[in-house]
Amino acid sequence: MRRFLQTIGSAWAWFWIAIVIVAWFPTMVLVYLVTVPFDRGRYIVGWWFRRLGVAMATVNPYWSFRRAGIHVEHPRHPYVIVANHESFADILLISHLPFEMKWLSKIEILKIPLIGWMMRMAGDIPIRRGFGPSAVEAMERCRASLQNRVSVMFFPEGTRSPDGDMLPFKDGAFRLALEAGVPILPLAVAGTGTALPKHDWRFSRARAVVEVLPPIDTAGLTLDDLPALKARVRATIETARDALRERIR
Repeated sequence: MRRFLQTIGSAWAWFWIAIVIVAWFPTMVLVYLVTVPFDRGRYIVGWWFRRLGVAMATVNPYWSFRRAGIHVEHPRHPYVIVANHESFADILLISHLPFEMKWLSKIEILKIPLIGWMMRMAGDIPIRRGFGPSAVEAMERCRASLQNRVSVMFFPEGTRSPDGDMLPFKDGAFRLALEAGVPILPLAVAGTGTALPKHDWRFSRARAVVEVLPPIDTAGLTLDDLPALKARVRATIETARDALRERIR
C-alpha cells in the first residue's frame, strides 16, 4: 500500500512540475530577449532560470529544501563553485542560492525540449563525455563566463555517489580556478540522496540543505599546488557534509 501511495503521489508531483516547466518557458524567452543584448554573461536570464529549480522543488510535497552558510556579498565576483553530488535533486537544491552560476551539463540534457532549450538560453555549458575536444571547448566557455564576472559550477566527483560516500575529485575545476586566478567556493550538500533514488522516478521524503562554505583563495598558487588544493577542498566539503547530516537526521 505504501508503494502504491508513493507511486500516486509521485505522479501527482511530476504533473505539477511539468506544469511549472511549461509555464516558465515563455517568461524565460521574454527575459532572454530583453536582457541578452546588454548582458554578455547572461547573468539575469540565468538567475531567472535557477528560480525554476526553486519552483520545481516547492511544488513537490515530498521535499523540504533550504540553504545555510555564509552570505556571498558580491555575487558578480566570479568563483569556481564545487559541491559533492548525491542526487539529481542537488541541482534543484543548489538553485536556492541567491546568485547565478553557469553549470556544466551532459550535452544530452541540453537536447531535452523546454528544459534543454532554457538551459541554452541561460548560458549553461554542454560537454560530451569521453570526447576530448568537447572538454576543451567547455573549459574555454567556463573561462569566458568567469571573465564576464559569472561563476561556474562543478560536481568534481563527476557522477553521483552510489552509496553516499564521496568519490575522488577530478582535476578540472581546480585547474580552471588556478589558471583563471579565481577563488573556489565550496558547497556542502546533504539530504538529497533519498530525494530521487537513482534509476527510479518515484520521489521519497527528503529534508536537504546546501551550505555555502568560506571561499578558498588561489592567489599565489600554481598547478603544482593542484593536488593539495583538491585534497583541501574535498576534506572541507566532506567535514561540512557530515555535520549537516547529523543536524538533519
